[in-house]
This record gives sequence, structure tokens and C-alpha cells, in this order.
Amino acid sequence: MFGRLLILLLSVLPKHALSRGAGWLATRTVPVGWRGAVYRGYSRIFGARPDEAELPLEQYPTLNAFFTRALKPGLRPIAAHAIVSPVDAAVGAYGTVEAGTLVQAKGRTYSLGALLGDPQLAAAFEGGTYTTLYLAPKDYHRIHVPMSGTVSSATYLPGELWPVNVAAVTHVADLFAVNERIVVLMDGAHGGRMAIVPVGATMVGMTRLVFDDLHTNARRREVQRRHYDPAIALRAGDQLGHFEFGSTVVLVCTRDAGVIEPLTLGATVRMGQRIGALASGENGVRG
Repeated sequence: MFGRLLILLLSVLPKHALSRGAGWLATRTVPVGWRGAVYRGYSRIFGARPDEAELPLEQYPTLNAFFTRALKPGLRPIAAHAIVSPVDAAVGAYGTVEAGTLVQAKGRTYSLGALLGDPQLAAAFEGGTYTTLYLAPKDYHRIHVPMSGTVSSATYLPGELWPVNVAAVTHVADLFAVNERIVVLMDGAHGGRMAIVPVGATMVGMTRLVFDDLHTNARRREVQRRHYDPAIALRAGDQLGHFEFGSTVVLVCTRDAGVIEPLTLGATVRMGQRIGALASGENGVRG
């Protein structure tokens, strides 16, 4: 009941304006003497791990800098010869692409063609595997590369900014295909293709890529497509982008890229952890 009421309330609120406002607040400078207390307080409320941060807390000038913090070197080793988790997250869904659909929640599906903004492209993923990974406010917010290969394109698709929590996933139809998102297409080093889709959400200031200025929650609300020639070579574990707060990544791979192995709904995964097998060869990761 509470979930339905929350969604009803959000349906009449200006979600983009609220999210931009949250982003603006998160970029205000926190006085040096307050930083430790502010970030430790945030961590106690949400369960974050400030001890994992690369820098002393006093060196993060804004909440946004703390949200998007790097980790101490070596904390997330990259599994070798595998598809790896791109994020620290909870597993929201897992399965095989069937008749062009993915499972959003129990009893609720949505179109892969709508998610990617291209039904013809979606057809190539038929029979492939996918997972939905939800980042909570406590999580490390950087997004990394799940397998070695080359990024051939990135597309910003404007849309809504519904939250991506359990209540929204349960009650908002086609949530991941109606929220704004960035579709990153990657060709595997040993064949196949993967779609990495960071999805925007309410109160997420922006979702950004490291190799392009595309971002979610843009004032220019129109489709923006980027094709890279030459394609951008990346290795498993390289940084792909970050969320300026928490959200969701949908990961889909073709059968000839490999297979995302069975994942338990609600289970926690860590960036760099093995979540699947490559179809063939090695992915050249750093150990």
C-alpha cells in the first residue's frame, strides 16, 4: 500500500527538477571541519563503508565527491577469464532474453527493444542472458567494464526519472524502458556483444560516462547518439562511468559473447566479481 502511495505522489511531482536540485545541493562545498562528521553520519544512516574510500574523508570537498569516490587500491580484484560485475549492487533480476522481453519483477516484464531504443538491435540478443543490478545509497557508485572489448556506441535516451527501488519496480510498468538511460554497446574481445545500460532515477543528480560528455538528467531532452571510430578499447575492470547517487545497471549479452551465470535475486555482488563465463578465449583482465 505504501509503495502505491509513494508512486502516486511521485507521479505529480517534478522529478527532473527535484533530481537537478539534489544534484546542485550535492555539489555545494562542505566546510573542511564538517566533512568527517557529515560523511560518517551519511554512512551510518545508509550503511556505506567510508573506510573503503581511497582518500581521507576531509579530502572530499562535496557530497558528490564522496558519492563518486574511488576505492582503496586492491579492494575489488577483477576475476580473470570471466564476465565480471560492473558495480557493487544487489541482484534485481536474472534470466534469458525470451521473445524480446526481460523480467522486471515477479509477474511484470518489459521490452528489450524499448530499453535499447532499437527493436532491430534487440533481436541480436534473443536467447542471450541478462541481469539487473540495483545500487543502493550505501554502495560504491562507479561503473566498470564487465569484459574486455571495444565500445562502438553510446546513446542517451531521455525519459522519466522514477525511483528504481522495490516499490517502483513492482508498481511502475516498463520502468527501465521509460526511465532515461544511456545504452553503451560493447563488442567483446573474442566475439559477441554486450549492452551496458545505466538507468537514471529520482534524486540521481546525473549518470556520467568517463569517455564522453553524455549524461542523464540533461536539459536537452532528446535522443543523442555517439558512434566511435575508432572504437574505444577497454579492459575488464576499467572505469566506464559513475552514478551521482544510486541507481541501476541492466546488463545484457548475446549468446556468442558468453553467458551470465545464475544469480540469486537479492544477492549482493561486488564490482570485479565473476558473474558469468566468456564464450571463448581470455579477456585480458588485471588480476
